[in-house]
Amino acid sequence: MEIVAVKDYELERYITDIMLDIGVPAHLKGYHYLRDAIMLSGRDMEVVSSVTKLLYPTIAKRFKTTDQKVERAIRNAIEVSWTRGNVETFEKMFGYSISTGKTRPTNSEYIARIADKVRLDIKAM
Repeated sequence: MEIVAVKDYELERYITDIMLDIGVPAHLKGYHYLRDAIMLSGRDMEVVSSVTKLLYPTIAKRFKTTDQKVERAIRNAIEVSWTRGNVETFEKMFGYSISTGKTRPTNSEYIARIADKVRLDIKAM
């Protein structure tokens, strides 16, 4: 199955499950921005190569905020999940975690990796 065939609410639910498993707290603004970023990237991986010019402005427009606030909120959500999240899930998904002493992935690395996982999982269905 191709990702374009998946309905938005089904894709959103699937991404939400992954984010909760990783440990992104749902009460953070960055949680909602991150989920949108992953959805947009899953549908079109080109947006990941242009996060500052395309991805952040698109999300900012949707949520009526600024690109800078979107970037900061996503970075904060990633930082919180990196320090408090499920270490095994991180190691399985990224190949490393905070326990290995590596620094957290960048916003675009994090978004791209999860979006790629979503695309591959859906293709396997």
